Amino acid sequence: MTSIDDYLETDYSPDREFVDGTVVERNLGERPHSRAWSNVILSLCSRTPRLFIWPSQRVRTIPNRCRVPDVCVTTQDPLTDVFEAPPLICIEILSRRDEMSDVLEKLEEYSSAGVRNIWVVDPRRKKAFLYDGGLREVTSGVLVTADEPVVELPLADVFLEV
Repeated sequence: MTSIDDYLETDYSPDREFVDGTVVERNLGERPHSRAWSNVILSLCSRTPRLFIWPSQRVRTIPNRCRVPDVCVTTQDPLTDVFEAPPLICIEILSRRDEMSDVLEKLEEYSSAGVRNIWVVDPRRKKAFLYDGGLREVTSGVLVTADEPVVELPLADVFLEV
């Protein structure tokens, strides 16, 4: 059992999440995950120069939990190492070893913490989903925020192979 303070004072490589006293490893390192992750960041950075794009940033979802979305977007720089305010967007990129129950738990936490836009990218199946209490597949070819500021992420950018 680890305290939240010990977790926050420790650097992990790659970073890990903190769930009720347990440090939780994230599934990373697969080529499809890595390609989608870099494509998402490049696309968002080029399309939204006034927003802040944060890869693998710690976000406190409830007092005793910190999650690390693959990418999150904020309208301003929170000026803190662990984000306490909900980001505008949290993006999870699925890995082959992700358990759906764990992913859904994390998405529910983001929603409960006030994140208005929660996106899930499945690079192996080349599909994307919005989470709004349930997963809805994006069939329009573009992930879009539900309200202002409007942020668009074309799936062609996400699944681009170089």
